[in-house]
Amino acid sequence: MIRDDALKLIKDNVKGQFLINHMLATEAIMKKVAEKTGEDKDKWGLCGLLHDIDFEETKDNPINHGPKSVEMLEDKGIDKDILHSILAHNFKHTNIMPESKMDWCLLAADAMTGLIIACAMVKEKKLENVTDKTIKKAFKKKGFAAGSNRDNIMTCEKIGISYDDFVHESREAMLEISDVLGL
Repeated sequence: MIRDDALKLIKDNVKGQFLINHMLATEAIMKKVAEKTGEDKDKWGLCGLLHDIDFEETKDNPINHGPKSVEMLEDKGIDKDILHSILAHNFKHTNIMPESKMDWCLLAADAMTGLIIACAMVKEKKLENVTDKTIKKAFKKKGFAAGSNRDNIMTCEKIGISYDDFVHESREAMLEISDVLGL
C-alpha cells in the first residue's frame, strides 16, 4: 500500500480531525526515527499513519484495538511486520509483545505525540514555541498529558536512540508538519 491509498482509507474510516492529526504526527516521528536509524522510512511511516485506523470503532472496547485494524488492513497488501507493530502497540490488550525496532518505535512515538501536542497547547497552540526542554520538563510532570505513557516513550532506548535524541527528533518531525497539524 502506498501513502495516498492509506490516506484515502483513513478518510473513509476516521472522522475526528484530532485522531487524524495524531496519526499524521506518529507517521512523521516514525519516518524521522527510521531515517536516523537507517530503517525503511516509508514502511515505518505507513505503520505510524495506520496504527489507530480502528480507534474510533474500538475506543470503548480496547481489547479489539489493533485486531480490528489488522482485519481492516490484512487484504490491502500491508506487510506482516506492520500488522504486528499495530497489534503490539496495544500489547496490554492484545498480548502481542513488541519485538522489532519498528514495534518499539511505534509504542514510543504513539505516546510522544500526545505529550508534544499538550506542550504546544500551553505554548500559544504553536509547535514552534515548544523546545526540547519544554518537553522534558512536561515529561516529569505526571499529571500533565496523563494519557502519554512515559514508560512507552522510554522504549525509544530499545531501538538505540537516547531519550534526549528521541525528544529532539520527535519535536523536529512534528514541527516539519506543523501547518498540517494546525499547530
